Amino acid sequence: MNDGSERICPVERAGHLDSLIRRWLQNPRRLLKPYLREGMTVLDFGCGPGFFSIEMARLIGESGRVIAADVQEGMLQKLRAKLQGTGLEERITLHKCESHALRLSQRIDFVLAFYVLHELTDQEAFFRELGSTLDPAGRILIVEPPFHVSRTAFERTVEKSRGAGFTPLERPKVPFSKAVLLGKGAPAHHP
Repeated sequence: MNDGSERICPVERAGHLDSLIRRWLQNPRRLLKPYLREGMTVLDFGCGPGFFSIEMARLIGESGRVIAADVQEGMLQKLRAKLQGTGLEERITLHKCESHALRLSQRIDFVLAFYVLHELTDQEAFFRELGSTLDPAGRILIVEPPFHVSRTAFERTVEKSRGAGFTPLERPKVPFSKAVLLGKGAPAHHP
């Protein structure tokens, strides 16, 4: 999915990914609570040092599972250290994915791809692989940064998801970001 490290946020900058200002602007609980339920299996794709992974584990409860996936072992090590003594270690599985494939075998109920899809050189492959792993009622929340990803590039990503059978369900408001919630098939119509 990525042919080189030049597009990936370096481990050395991981501290910038978990700051008080970011917690205030992009509060993980506030952002994810509408989408997560007790007992879900969720994927934090491009988890970095776990900014969202830990709150995801709290929201899905003891019966749920978080798969924190990253291509960089250094990011997973940072998350592993952060988890020690939290009581959440059993809920979070650290998964080193390959640059070209997730390689997941379990069924996923929800995927978070926060500020990461613009790093992929083959977004179509990502969506195809998720198409076979995501539960039919599952959802994907894609959030991209405003400066790295133009509106046109973001809409191209949404179009690529359609090729794998996903449909935009809503456009959540995420501060300083472009966001879309995807599902399989046609969007539900509410009376």
